[in-house]
Amino acid sequence: MLTLTLSTDQPFNLDKTLSCGQVFRWARNDDWWTGVVGNRLIRIQQDGNRLTWDGADESFIYDYFALDLDLPRVLSEIDRDPVIHRAIEECRGLRIIRQPPWECLVSYIIATFTNIPSIKRRITLLCREFGNEISSDGEPCFSFPTREALAGAEECQVRACSLGYRAPFLCHVAQAIQANPGWEATIHNLPYEEARKELMHYQGVGRKVADCVLLFGFGRLEAVPVDVWIERIIRQHYLMSGEKANYEYLRRYAQDYFGPYAGYAQEYLFCMRNDIAKKE
Repeated sequence: MLTLTLSTDQPFNLDKTLSCGQVFRWARNDDWWTGVVGNRLIRIQQDGNRLTWDGADESFIYDYFALDLDLPRVLSEIDRDPVIHRAIEECRGLRIIRQPPWECLVSYIIATFTNIPSIKRRITLLCREFGNEISSDGEPCFSFPTREALAGAEECQVRACSLGYRAPFLCHVAQAIQANPGWEATIHNLPYEEARKELMHYQGVGRKVADCVLLFGFGRLEAVPVDVWIERIIRQHYLMSGEKANYEYLRRYAQDYFGPYAGYAQEYLFCMRNDIAKKE
């Protein structure tokens, strides 16, 4: 086991970070979280400002959980009204995870028009079918499929992982990225709007998926994915009553209002969605 003592002036909340819906291959058992990232099987727990884990080195943990980010500065930038202030107070320490871009892209294509339990089940089936087995003490775990594995798969094999209409999208994306190994660097180096358009060239990648991938996979903290919860919160707490607004309007409104860390505002509001979004 490895340990890390966190700085007292840089809050981190492992439970909030892993349970807020940004990642899909983590599960909690008692005080321990177990997750698979790429081909790493990681177990981790937090006791106060002390992290204990195995399955990865310290540099990976530090980067994956964005422990080098000055979170108080970010939160001070977005703390602009009572609604977000409440979310910050309740969820302080939540950090946006830096996911592997390929894994993030595939996961969020799978995540379209479904709920988190279904997303997790489908990703588990995909990994079991196309990943490599990772040794564990209990039930076998599998690495996330490489682009090569999915690019060479038959569509029917992918569809068998309960993916339905998403299967041809995944096959297309894997083949397109296999043919363009520099895709990640291209997206990384483009301005935000151009990077978003580039991602949306892939089948199955609409506006929300592109925004999710940019936020969680490429660290573009200005990204604001707008799901039904964020739309409801913005309409109820930030817009004039009856004001008409589509996805693009809501996204740009949040970016303009919260600034360069609008993605963090989105994630904190989403974390508190059940408390601050009234049922319609």
